[in-house]
Amino acid sequence: MAIGYLSIQARTAHDAVPLEGVQITIMDSQGNTVYDLTTDESGQTQPVPLETLSKDFSQNPWFSEVPFTSYSVLAQAPGFNTLYISDIPIFDGETATLPVSLEPMPERQQEPSQEAISIGPPAIAFPETRRQEGLLAQPRVLRQVVIPNPITVHLGAPSSSAANVQVPFVDYIKNVASSEIYPTWPDAALRANIYAIITFALNRVYTEWYRSRGYSFDITNNTAYDQYYVKGRPIYDSISRIVDQIFNEYVRRQGQNAPYFTSFCNGTTATCPGMSQWGTVDLANQGRSPLQILRSYYPNDIEIAETNIITGVTSSYPGTALRAGSKGLDVETIQTYLNRIRRNYPAIPAITDDAGSFGNSTKAAVTQFQRIFNLTPDGIVGKATWYKISSIYTAVTRLAELNSEGNSLGIGTVPPGSTLRQGSRGQDVITLQYLLNMIAEFYPDIPAPSQDGIFGSETARAVTAFQRSRKLNPDGIVGPLTWRALYDAYYGIENNIPSPGPGQPSTPGQNTIRYVVQAGDSLWLIAQRYQTTVNAIKSLNGLTGDRLSIGQVLQIPAPQGGSVLTYTVKSGDSLWKLAQTYGTTVDAIKRANNLTSDALSIGQVLRIPLNE
Repeated sequence: MAIGYLSIQARTAHDAVPLEGVQITIMDSQGNTVYDLTTDESGQTQPVPLETLSKDFSQNPWFSEVPFTSYSVLAQAPGFNTLYISDIPIFDGETATLPVSLEPMPERQQEPSQEAISIGPPAIAFPETRRQEGLLAQPRVLRQVVIPNPITVHLGAPSSSAANVQVPFVDYIKNVASSEIYPTWPDAALRANIYAIITFALNRVYTEWYRSRGYSFDITNNTAYDQYYVKGRPIYDSISRIVDQIFNEYVRRQGQNAPYFTSFCNGTTATCPGMSQWGTVDLANQGRSPLQILRSYYPNDIEIAETNIITGVTSSYPGTALRAGSKGLDVETIQTYLNRIRRNYPAIPAITDDAGSFGNSTKAAVTQFQRIFNLTPDGIVGKATWYKISSIYTAVTRLAELNSEGNSLGIGTVPPGSTLRQGSRGQDVITLQYLLNMIAEFYPDIPAPSQDGIFGSETARAVTAFQRSRKLNPDGIVGPLTWRALYDAYYGIENNIPSPGPGQPSTPGQNTIRYVVQAGDSLWLIAQRYQTTVNAIKSLNGLTGDRLSIGQVLQIPAPQGGSVLTYTVKSGDSLWKLAQTYGTTVDAIKRANNLTSDALSIGQVLRIPLNE
């Protein structure tokens, strides 16, 4: 028998929180226990060897049996619902990394429930014909090719009532590639298929194929219409490494900007006008390059293009890899991010190098980060490492902001008595939107609505998704049963999610103010504005230097004793936004300024009460 490998990563809140001490049981197809494992402080296990079939079978298009061996995993942890994942394919010579996203038990739930996920074979083994339709290039809908991060995936046919999930784009591509083809294929075949998968998704986004039809998602996981995505699927190392290198590259025709519509099918049991997936293996074995393979199925004038416009990231990749000896603001940015991330991932060593100087301690921190997040552990911050560090930094700071916001909103133990529906406004709507945002961090099928105090269609979709997940009547109306379920979910998170490392505001208990750095800001100016010190801000945010980036999010220690600061109204301001920014309430600002309405004027000077 051949040998493959399986490792587990147990994390939650978009990887912001590693889950240590999760009990992992790996079983064979007869239910016999093969391994009993426990996750470490980074939420992961070491890879363990498992018997499987020779890779020769998964490289032969005419082999009619299953070319791998399947295993199952049971994941259990106190305070969390149990997860059972079956039919996990293990391939010869491949390491499969299985993401285990455990959901915290709601308050008042006595015993953990069990969610069951079946993975099954990749779509290459499906006999069904694909009916993919799309725009080859025009009309151009978006001005630029943008990587949606996250991408919203509908887990069913377009018109079905299936759930939507939001997935980081890189993780989505890795999942789809692992769900479509066999990871044992030649490198050129893997790359050609991954280019087609990336481009297919970007074409859907660029042309707004579904959103222009009134749907609230970017793409489906139904192979009749789109490409295969399986929630909870393991990712294979051969695929993961390639995606990290090319995730922002796509196929287009020369002279055009639009991603080409790269339809495909397996080419054996199903044929189509686009690319034959099995055909790419033959061409790769003939020595063809990925671009030559693609040109065998699509027009000869296609080329590989690149986009660096990625939504949802704090800082864009500088274009040049950072390594030992590098200096400058980009190095300081990575040091800042890693020092903040290590509060949640203490296995990352502290950085003791001077700010902006890439020395030995910075390299050690980068290398350990790469090991934790399945990147090549070379200590070099290339494109993939930069965006992964930025993504995890965004996740951990987002969670800290939500914790702080819960304190400023004063979430009590008794839900509001109001009944809310589309069109409602006010403080209870803000509370509702906050609860949905917090819950969405831990339950991927709940979308996070904007927190604007207005119950619009976006909030209604989030409420309906939450009601479906709790088996309530999905009417989009927030009455007593929905309020109680929201509070149970929220306090389940508060009670069961592990506290982060030292220095982070772990749960709603430390008064902080969320601040977004503006042009012209400095730590000294911000410290003066908020009546604190530069060192206090640096300590709270894990900063090693004084440089700031426009758009950077900071947590500011809030003054004690009901202090007041002055604020000059700018374009786009509202009382609700100011209340959220400064950790107070709309009513408190109105009282402090004798306001009788919510209208503001640019240049108006307001007194902002803090900690009221």
